Amino acid sequence: MTEPTVLLDDVRASAARLSATVDALTDREAREPSALAGWSRGHVLTHLARSADVYCWLLTLARTGAEPGPRADATTLDRLLREGAGRDAAALVADLRRSLDRLLDEASAVPAERWSVLVSALAGWRHPAWFTLHRARRELEVHHVDLDLGHIPDAWSVGFVTGALDETAAALAARDFAVARIEATDLDRAWTLAATGPTVTGPGHVLLAWLAGRGADARLRSDAPLPSPPAWPQPPTPGWR
Repeated sequence: MTEPTVLLDDVRASAARLSATVDALTDREAREPSALAGWSRGHVLTHLARSADVYCWLLTLARTGAEPGPRADATTLDRLLREGAGRDAAALVADLRRSLDRLLDEASAVPAERWSVLVSALAGWRHPAWFTLHRARRELEVHHVDLDLGHIPDAWSVGFVTGALDETAAALAARDFAVARIEATDLDRAWTLAATGPTVTGPGHVLLAWLAGRGADARLRSDAPLPSPPAWPQPPTPGWR
């Protein structure tokens, strides 16, 4: 477990980088396609704002022991995404900043003894409250790339890449992904996933981008054809109860 105070600092830094990127976003840019099929940049920004709201709800539940109002379900979140994506750039950015500020304020208020409280992801799997911060950082870093505004996987920090690869490799190994081993050539790290299958090598951020469904960079090397990774992220292992 990474200390929640460290994770919170990481989330705060990720949010600041994202905020700087969208500071001068124009209405035209907001309507343009993102790197995610079928989503404009407005979709990505709206999704990030609503995700921050979800994480804030979970942290409030962990802090207080009571649900802070009704929880938005998948249908509601999809409706809010569709309704919000077409707003002008100023409204999109202001909404995102408000949601991120609320998330950071709530995270700062969680007492140390409440970080181990189990909360439930919308998909049903449970995790300690501190893992919410990891989810938020992952969301910010990857969707920052999806905005296609200059932030690329090469900008991901070593700490983020290593932690995300640790988690992703464990999840894929538990789900019989058809890759035997991945090796991060720049990190001097390797992960064994299965007894058989190809070995895939490349820089850590390139491996993570591929496993996260963001494309197979030419810097990847494999001794067999690359399989298509499953939807990312997968529920983590060990799987808290």
